[in-house]
Amino acid sequence: VTERYAPVAAPAAMEAREPLRDLRGALRAVLARVREGEPGEGREPFELPRFWDALGQTFKVTSQEATKLSLAFSRPPLTSAEDCQKLSEDVQNAILAVAAVYYWLPKGQGTTLRKMVRDATTEVVEGMIQLTETILSAPLESLSQEQLISTGGVWEACEQVSNLPRDNQAAVASALAACLGVVKDALEEMERALVEGQDPYSDIMEDEELGFRGNRDTYWSEADRKLLSSCMGLLKASKACLKKVLGAVKAYGKADSPEQIAQLDDLADIANEISPSVDELALSMYPPMNQLAVRLNAAKLASVLKKVLEITKTSHVCPPSEEGWVQFLTGAVDHNMNKIKNFTQGQL
Repeated sequence: VTERYAPVAAPAAMEAREPLRDLRGALRAVLARVREGEPGEGREPFELPRFWDALGQTFKVTSQEATKLSLAFSRPPLTSAEDCQKLSEDVQNAILAVAAVYYWLPKGQGTTLRKMVRDATTEVVEGMIQLTETILSAPLESLSQEQLISTGGVWEACEQVSNLPRDNQAAVASALAACLGVVKDALEEMERALVEGQDPYSDIMEDEELGFRGNRDTYWSEADRKLLSSCMGLLKASKACLKKVLGAVKAYGKADSPEQIAQLDDLADIANEISPSVDELALSMYPPMNQLAVRLNAAKLASVLKKVLEITKTSHVCPPSEEGWVQFLTGAVDHNMNKIKNFTQGQL
């Protein structure tokens, strides 16, 4: 019996899934718009609580539509072309609603906040594309492991809305905390490398003729180690700087006026440069060490840290009570950088 009807089932199946191909194309177009599009500055006054309610609602509906779509293609009987058309339209409408609400959020609410909402929105759309593709490539009327994973992926992406920061102050605090985590990891890794990288030949005198011992590729020389300690000082200053700025943003940061929101964004933008600069310096500290490269990377990090401290000092997150540590850390950055310059003077 199966064999008799098999040839008929295939075209029907192809036809039933046709709307899913159109859906995939439509979702890809929405994704491109969300990634590149600019927010619409609405005519009516923007209300943040109303925005969050609407975004939460659209994410919830999208999650439900993903479940319906997945269930329709997980067991017999075969979904008809009409049903598939209806399911595809519902999914597309849900995703268009998500994108439309994202577009409500004006730039004036903060670029850091907008980026986080955009990333969350993008993830939902990408998850839905993934689910559609999985259904299109799966055998008919069977729930594959991939389909289960893709459906769960959409649910997870939709649930993220409840963890998003609710205003630019919370968004910037969250961005700073992420930077701090990366810098802490880099610092700990370097501290471990210093402990493990003790030179086993340190008790052997240097070869008179060769100058250096032949193990420069894997161990630090005495001169390297002097330079390293000042570099570590700079890495520790980076961690302290982020920790203090994060504390100040949490304690004094506000997102009530355009000026406050813009100051917070400036802080997040410059603080974002700390972790890549820390990584570059840390990488150049490993043996065999090129001291000139270390000096250049240290100077780059020092300049980023000074800028962060400068922007903090002139912003609303730095009342007079906070000026002491800004001063102290500025001094610490200068002190370590001057020592690095002195140690590497001969390399210029």
